[in-house]
Amino acid sequence: MSCCQWRGRCWAAPMERICIDSAGVDVTGWDISPSGVESVLSLVGLAADDLSKDIKGYGTSVQDAAQSAGTISGPYCGGPPVGPVGAAVANFVSDTEDSIKFMAARIKKTMDGTVRATGAYIDGDLAMAARVQREAAKAPTPAELRAVGEQTKHHGGGA
Repeated sequence: MSCCQWRGRCWAAPMERICIDSAGVDVTGWDISPSGVESVLSLVGLAADDLSKDIKGYGTSVQDAAQSAGTISGPYCGGPPVGPVGAAVANFVSDTEDSIKFMAARIKKTMDGTVRATGAYIDGDLAMAARVQREAAKAPTPAELRAVGEQTKHHGGGA
């Protein structure tokens, strides 16, 4: 039954159509194309891989920039001292690290949730699909953020 038949209001969530009938009752319908989901997830995966490569390159570039920024001091013994520009670059990296981890965790959580919700839909468990979708839409937990941080340390990348 379409929303027009209920004469209510509709709007689309990522994988479900939410309708409010004229009495104000939620009427939810799912309309998922598993092959379409697979296609979109494939594209998101490619974009996440590109993002991971960019983050790796970002780390290397920032480190090179900090080392090449120079100092305002004279001759030195040992490794070069860090100047004010190098310190500012290091502070920028430190300030943005949590945002990058959050972004990578958000991508992973969304993709995993989409796969699980679609699987539940295919199995005919619409309540489980809705639950999984709601969980995937939430911000990453501290444990999910730590997991991405560990992945970054061990594999040198983000997403």
